[in-house]
Amino acid sequence: MNFPPLVEGRFIKRLNRFAALVDVDRREYLAHVPNSGRMGELLVPGYRVLLAPAPPATTRKTAYDLALVDTGAALSSADARLPNRLVAEAIADGRLPQFAGYPTVRPEKVFGASRLDFLLAGPDASCYVETKSVTLVENGVGLFPDAPTLRGVKHLRSLMAARAEGHRAVVMFVIQRADAAAFAPHDTADPLLGTTLREAAAAGVEVWAYRCQVDERSITLADSVPVLLPGLTG
Repeated sequence: MNFPPLVEGRFIKRLNRFAALVDVDRREYLAHVPNSGRMGELLVPGYRVLLAPAPPATTRKTAYDLALVDTGAALSSADARLPNRLVAEAIADGRLPQFAGYPTVRPEKVFGASRLDFLLAGPDASCYVETKSVTLVENGVGLFPDAPTLRGVKHLRSLMAARAEGHRAVVMFVIQRADAAAFAPHDTADPLLGTTLREAAAAGVEVWAYRCQVDERSITLADSVPVLLPGLTG
């Protein structure tokens, strides 16, 4: 997925869940933060950021969208909307062989109490897929979530229900940076999510994690990394 031409700036501070103050050419601007997560590891005063200019002739108050953050160790996407697009692009390009055999891809399909990201349908089987955005990396391990998420727990339980009814069910953690060698649930931030993810895996829900290749022009779903679920039994 290609980015539009991006503008370089410096992060100043986050104002609320979806707005931040940034410095571009020594002037302060409002930027939209397309991610409700805490992102404390990314939203650090002074960090170099890359910003997508707002479309012309709009009435929005923010001049930019926050696209990328340069941590010094890696470029990371800050946009929680991208994992769906990255996974859809990879499926269409045939870069996710585990999903071969499903000619129909339907976005945002309801199952039980959740609206899941994809329903993949084939002549003999169906597969529900939920994607999750990961931006936190510690000691080479991508961690999700960075704050408690009851919505994430609900999605996992819906995937378990789909699996119990005979459907294939998958949760994909998309690490939006290249410096992760593995993935694990962030049990310290959300013990319930970690417990539920282990329950889902034991119930037959497939757990995949992919890191991304990121540069100032594009972001691409790259390769899978090991999923670490310490304490999982069965």
